[in-house]
Amino acid sequence: MSMPCLLGFNVLSGVQLFGMDILGMEDFLVSKLLLPAGSLIILLFCSYRFGWGFDNYLKETNTGKGMKMPKALAPYFKYVLPFLLLFLLITGFIQQ
Repeated sequence: MSMPCLLGFNVLSGVQLFGMDILGMEDFLVSKLLLPAGSLIILLFCSYRFGWGFDNYLKETNTGKGMKMPKALAPYFKYVLPFLLLFLLITGFIQQ
């Protein structure tokens, strides 16, 4: 999977995909699509009942010593963060 990146400035330097070179395409895929989509999936899994659920997530994060996460952050995790991640995904497609 890393061979196109390795050869992006060598043998494949003239290859264009959707108007981008190989390294630009890989950067677009990773930074604009895979990272925000993966974050959204993990966030939804940890926040809603169809996944792990916020109560189980909170119980797991608050075990042990150190700072505790307050339950008051549940609306932020359930409503604000998914909206922000969707916004990042949409702007990633628009700004390609």
